[in-house]
Formats: sequence, structure tokens, C-alpha cells
Amino acid sequence: MITPPERSDARDAAIDAVLPLVAERGWTLAALRQAAGAEAELLFPGGPADMVETYIDVMDRRMVAAAAPVLATQRLSQRVRTLVAARLALAHPYRPAVRRAAFLLAHPSNALLSARCTARTVDAIWHAAGDTSADFSWYTKRAILAAVYSATLLYWLNDATTEEAALAFLDRRLAGVARIGKLRARLTGGRKAPRAA
Repeated sequence: MITPPERSDARDAAIDAVLPLVAERGWTLAALRQAAGAEAELLFPGGPADMVETYIDVMDRRMVAAAAPVLATQRLSQRVRTLVAARLALAHPYRPAVRRAAFLLAHPSNALLSARCTARTVDAIWHAAGDTSADFSWYTKRAILAAVYSATLLYWLNDATTEEAALAFLDRRLAGVARIGKLRARLTGGRKAPRAA
């Protein structure tokens, strides 16, 4: 697993307290102080970016916990879908907060943080889904899922998008990835490595 940000019950509680205010006040220290008191600011020395990173980490952990009861009965591809669906369901009440987090992460100064958060989320999904790869496919699986997850999240952030439409969009992306994998296997499956001279 990729190293997470600092974790504590106090930080998680502060994020839960500020979430209802983020739609109107943004990911700001002022909103945090209003929601959790002046001392809560000390929990996030990195300011709003630290708050957003913690929020994403909290949602990663809750996504895994929410999906865990059904994962054992599913195939790998179904597990990935279940985990992304759980993530969207958890975020649904806070869509404006997720949108504001996406805007904050889209700022050029937060490019590294954005990449780190996405990498942690897709790693959490693959880890919970049971992926045990340790070779080059570890990287390719995560890169492909990062693209699928990011596209699905952006699609979901549209105000007019329903949960069902977002999941149908996800299904189309996952089906496309599966078709590419099958085509690659068909094209390379029959080939033998050339003999050494």
C-alpha cells in the first residue's frame, strides 16, 4: 500500500465536522474553525490541501469497509466496480465538497498532491479487490484504473448525472479495458519467444 497521510481519530472527526460546510465555505481553515473549533486548525498544518488529502484518505478507508462484506463472493472485475460504486455512494451527500476538492487539486501547485491522492485511491481499490501482483502489471493496473476512476469521477460530478448513469459510464469504461486486455491476449497468446542463435 502507498503511504497514507497522517491518520488520527481527531483528524477524521474534524473532516466529518467540516464536510457539511464545505459546499458554502469551501475547503478553508475558516470553515474548519467554525465546524470544529479553533484548535482544529492545528490538526492540518498543510492547510486546505492537507484537509482535502485527509478527506480523500478517510473516504478510501470507508469505501473499503463499505464494500468488504460482498467482495469475497465476487470476481475481480466485479470487486473493482463494487469498490468504485461504494466510493460514489459515500460521496453522494457531499458532491459539492468533492467538486471543490477536485478544483483545489486541479491547481498546478497541487499537481503532485493530486497524483498522490489518485494513486492511493486506486491502490486501495486494487488492494481491497485482492490484487497481489508485484511485477510490471502492478503499475499498469493502477495506471489504467486511475484513468477509469478519474473519468468516472468527473462524469459523476456533473450535477445532472445520476448514480445509475455514473455507474453505467463506469461499466462502459471497464468493459473497454476488458476488451483491450482480451485483444492483447489474443494477439500475443500464440507467439513464441524467438530462439537464441
